[in-house]
Amino acid sequence: MDSKFLINFLEIHNTPIITKKHHTYLTYYGLEQQYTYVLKEGIIKTSIILKDGREFNISYICVPDIISLLRDEVSKYTSSPFNVRVESEEAIFYKIPRVTFWEYVNNNEELQKYVKDYYRCKLSESIRNQQIMTMNSKKGAVCAFLYNLINKFGKKQKIGYLINFPITNEDIAGFCGVSTRSSVNRILHELRKEKIIDIVDQRIYILDSQYLFGFVLY
Repeated sequence: MDSKFLINFLEIHNTPIITKKHHTYLTYYGLEQQYTYVLKEGIIKTSIILKDGREFNISYICVPDIISLLRDEVSKYTSSPFNVRVESEEAIFYKIPRVTFWEYVNNNEELQKYVKDYYRCKLSESIRNQQIMTMNSKKGAVCAFLYNLINKFGKKQKIGYLINFPITNEDIAGFCGVSTRSSVNRILHELRKEKIIDIVDQRIYILDSQYLFGFVLY
């Protein structure tokens, strides 16, 4: 998907922007929402709350992208499909009424293509994540998650990659379906002992990406 096209389209139409600070929420799961949001700058995390009260993380988004473009095209309001929390120091979003956005879509073939690609990519990502969760052990799920961080936050080093973004054990647990932070800590300790990763100044270093890749299913 060409995010430059989307950003240019919104700029041409003078779409308003809003700014949210670190660890503030843009939307909450289940609450009525009148707007479609597009991330312009920053890093956000999407998540849902499980029946037992635990937070299950869905994804980090760190490139310009549509947020929560789901449900039907005509309703003025719709319930938010997940929580959206800012993980960077701040994040900037385009804010556009849902009905207006869909009017743009229905009258612009290139925007229609962008939205179709958006749905296709989100479906593919969801299926892939479900495979990783159901076909891996807890350790395998953590390994796959760490490997996927390379594309989002990886910075090439002489040996391996620096994940140049602070990620807590609690967040890793939420992404991987692991019940406690202590379980994640044990898995990371094992990986450090095996020299698959290292952790310095609260940053993760991927030393053996090929080992982690073995847990990624396509």
